[in-house]
Amino acid sequence: MSKKYHLFEVYGIELEYMLIHKKTFKVAPDVDKLFTKKNGKLTSDIDNEAISWSNELVAHVVELKTNGPTASLENLSNEFHKNIVEINSLLEKDHLRLLPTAMHPLMNPLTDTQLWKHSYSEVYELYNRIFNCEGHGWSNVQSTHINLPFYHDKEFEKLHAAIRLILPLLPALAASSPLVEGKSTGFLDTRLEYYKTNQQKIPALTGYVIPERVFTKLDYYASIFEPIKKAIAPYDTNNILDHHFLNSRGAIARFDRNAIEIRLMDIQECPLADMAIASLVIESIKLFVGKKLAPLNLQKEWTKEQLFPILNAAIKTGEETPVDNLEYLSMFQLTEPKTMKEIWAHLYQLVKENLSEDYQDALETILEQGTLSTRILKGLKGAISTENIKDIYTHLSNCLAENKMYLP
Repeated sequence: MSKKYHLFEVYGIELEYMLIHKKTFKVAPDVDKLFTKKNGKLTSDIDNEAISWSNELVAHVVELKTNGPTASLENLSNEFHKNIVEINSLLEKDHLRLLPTAMHPLMNPLTDTQLWKHSYSEVYELYNRIFNCEGHGWSNVQSTHINLPFYHDKEFEKLHAAIRLILPLLPALAASSPLVEGKSTGFLDTRLEYYKTNQQKIPALTGYVIPERVFTKLDYYASIFEPIKKAIAPYDTNNILDHHFLNSRGAIARFDRNAIEIRLMDIQECPLADMAIASLVIESIKLFVGKKLAPLNLQKEWTKEQLFPILNAAIKTGEETPVDNLEYLSMFQLTEPKTMKEIWAHLYQLVKENLSEDYQDALETILEQGTLSTRILKGLKGAISTENIKDIYTHLSNCLAENKMYLP
């Protein structure tokens, strides 16, 4: 977003998927082959009309994103789906396909991880030297990112304040990672459980996941970017790593493109679900930015230390997480304890009329049947075996291919 846009004038959406072998179900480190097939020669970025494709840290993950800022989310589900159909058809001869959800349920990262070896690889290699990227928190994490623009400090202040309040609730809408290495982890959002700690060697990078109370560019640099630069300096002696790239909070300010990127959402079973969730999240942020729920001065008061425990609880129990912090609930104009599912149902009712019917239907499925994690566990019916997991995730892969919601 090098051109500057005002609040909610445009959006950027990023969806990450993994490639797997159909027969063995193992991850396939073949994104380079996919790109070569599509492009005729290897490249790390492909423009495909409304959507572009790019590589990620590991060789089995492909990122699909809006090709530049888009003014509407309305048809994005179909645009993403068209690209998924094309990718699956390019992969067909090699017996590979795309798999949704935030974590591969059977992957062993120690044996299955291959880093991207082409463009930008010096950055990935340095990351690997510092953090050892063979763990689940690096090589087995697929998410949905929302990018929202701001024009100047005044808009940044409103947007950052609103996003910080919404972040703790995101696992209750988007958790899709209940299984790791063939076992239920006890966390509905296992991806975020790893996310919290995978860079603890340099704590300044992730902080409390919830960003600090900073509402101007100057303060952001002083409170977040400068400590990051200082902390990474002993490891990055050649100055390869950019502070924007290093900032790993759950929402990061990209002053290089005047946007805030929200990163706490697990990817869903299909673009319809992802875009429905993104639409509800954005409309809820608009309520705060428009001061329809709470005045800006109250929104800004919340510290990372107050918000983190609410997020931390949601990582474990998702939509059923009880919220009894009446002060936090008052931000949403609620006056008594609620589950996170009830908070989202409340927000949904407030913004429903702004959402397309397709997105309303998808959200009603999630609000009534539970997060994708909950639905995956329901589908397993307590019988967590490799065979059953493969069955459920094959079904999920079909949901992705057909752009359909998963119902156990």
